[in-house]
Amino acid sequence: MSSSRNIRAEYDQTPQHHIPLIHSLSDDLAILCLSRVPRKYHHVLRCVSKSWRALLCSEDWLSCRSRQNLTETWIYAMCVSKDRVNCCYVLDPNALSLNWKLLGPIPPQCIRREGMSFEALGRKLFLFGGCSCHEKATDEVYCYDACAGKWEEVARMPTGRCYFLSAALGDKIYVTGGLGLSSVALSCWDIYDCRLNEWSSHQDPSLIPDIVKSFAFEGKVYTVHSTWVDRQYARAYDPSSRSWEDLSRQMTSCCHGPTVVSSGILHMLDETHGTRLMTWEKENEEWVLLGRLAQGLTNPPCQLVAVGSCVYVVGHNLSTVVVDTEINGARPEGVLVGSSLAPKLGSDVSVMSCKAVTI
Repeated sequence: MSSSRNIRAEYDQTPQHHIPLIHSLSDDLAILCLSRVPRKYHHVLRCVSKSWRALLCSEDWLSCRSRQNLTETWIYAMCVSKDRVNCCYVLDPNALSLNWKLLGPIPPQCIRREGMSFEALGRKLFLFGGCSCHEKATDEVYCYDACAGKWEEVARMPTGRCYFLSAALGDKIYVTGGLGLSSVALSCWDIYDCRLNEWSSHQDPSLIPDIVKSFAFEGKVYTVHSTWVDRQYARAYDPSSRSWEDLSRQMTSCCHGPTVVSSGILHMLDETHGTRLMTWEKENEEWVLLGRLAQGLTNPPCQLVAVGSCVYVVGHNLSTVVVDTEINGARPEGVLVGSSLAPKLGSDVSVMSCKAVTI
């Protein structure tokens, strides 16, 4: 009897046996098998077990899909309805039948907010700040993990901001500007480190609080400024050296529409006279016409997002035009060739921002 008790005590003290991801397969082989499952079925994999759900949120999973060239990019559009209700839609560009789908409810605190910023880093989407008729500018930040398929609150901004500017560069997000802020807040960058889930503030005397647009390009944060005397100019901020560089005045034309970087090339949608896709020619420091988009297909105001060499022009009610910049080449006198999508939505929505997430 005592011998039996000793064996039982010994068994209880031994570490719990590892349960493989797939019975009779090593975890390495199981990950190789599961990584081949298309992204549209990942929500099913998450429901199988806790270990599978943890796997889909791991770096091993992402690196395995990347090594095998199995990654898929989905497009997310943050929208607002005519009733001033915020919502998020998602598009799978790899699907046989292109169709925007409602992602699901965003955090309830953000449903009625205005002046929020929407950015993407890695596999995550971020909603920053904002305000409403019932609350002042908030410092709250919410994150959507596309692998886990859920929203959660993350570290708050050092300063509550509304109608401000942001740019994602590397593994950091740079935030500045906004309404109703002190002069100290307007002359600093609030910088979010995604890996550490931490914020830091960097005072920058050279940061002029008349920024009307910011975006990341070639390892720098580009800013476009407009003064009270209606003078526009552009600058570039290098985070590594914390230095500024004055840019050609031609760069300021990107205020005429949204911008996006596709295959390392900066594009801009000029919405002043119809819709024209422009390309920034670095050597001559000027915008060059790539081509016009057919009237009736776009529904301005539009937002841009890139997947590889394809630029997606997303307009009112999520009307979408896809242009492959490598196939088209320059068509200064012609219309760009592409595909289009005009979804039938249950409500009238305007697109605030579009981002791409690759898994």
